[in-house]
Amino acid sequence: MARSMPKPTTSPFVSTLSDPQMGEGSTATRNSMARPTAEQIARRAYELFEARGRQDGNDMEDWLQAERELRLGRR
Repeated sequence: MARSMPKPTTSPFVSTLSDPQMGEGSTATRNSMARPTAEQIARRAYELFEARGRQDGNDMEDWLQAERELRLGRR
């Protein structure tokens, strides 16, 4: 006896996004887009700071880049 496949449903946890880095109309789950904690962002921003040779003056750019990477699951 063959199993029948469940009908596809539209999930409230899936959305279509227009993000230039993910491509127009990309589908992503809201869980993968979860807001990272300040501690996670700070840790990644510090890694970016170190990778740049510990040059001062880019703290805001590091913070925003870290937040973006973590939201997109790139780290």
